[in-house]
Formats: sequence, C-alpha cells, structure tokens
Amino acid sequence: MGVKRYELSEAQWARIASVLPGKVGDPGRSGADNRLFVNGVLWVLRSGAFWQHLPERYGKWKSVHARFTRWAKSGVWEKVFAELIKDRDNKYLMLDTTLVRVHQQAAAGKGGPKLRRWGVPEAD
Repeated sequence: MGVKRYELSEAQWARIASVLPGKVGDPGRSGADNRLFVNGVLWVLRSGAFWQHLPERYGKWKSVHARFTRWAKSGVWEKVFAELIKDRDNKYLMLDTTLVRVHQQAAAGKGGPKLRRWGVPEAD
C-alpha cells in the first residue's frame, strides 16, 4: 500500500523520527504512535480543514490537537523544521502569515474607517 495523501514517506519519517519526543528511552510517557500523530497534524495543516474534521484513523481530534499544542509550546516543531531544512532537496515551501500583506484600504473592509492624515483613525 502506498503513502496516503498528506502523509510522510519512509524517507521523510526517517529524517524526523529521532528528534520527536515520546520514543522508548525518553523520559516521561512514550508516544502511542508518533508517526500516526504527525500524519494527522499534516492532514489538518495541508488540507486546511478544522481539527474537528480530522479523520478517525488519526485518533480523537481533541487529543491530537492537545498534543500538537504541547509540542508547539515545548519547541518540538522547531526541531523538526531545523532537521528538515538541512535537506537542500526539500520540495516543500512554508509561508508564515507575516509574509502576507494586504493593501491598507482592504484591511478594514468595505468603506473602512475614515482616516486622518498619516493613517490615524478619526475619533468618534
């Protein structure tokens, strides 16, 4: 059976498996299945779906979301990205929303607030 849509290939998994917490021998609780969890996170992030729509094969969406949040707070995802950017042939491009700009007139919606000189809103 091949790799399902949005899931990691064997080569991709091999690159990041060693930097993930929850391996046998790590302090604390061992992760039930790190690969399944990461594939679930990728499914949500790549599909653009809400966490609530996570397919059941990845586990309960609340548990997956809670673990995703814990890993984000503890810096695990930064370690994963640091490992992945070592590969010069990486074919993925990630954009941060700080790179996306909106024209100043579009930021406030149609009509928008009336601005005085220098972009300062008028007092009501």
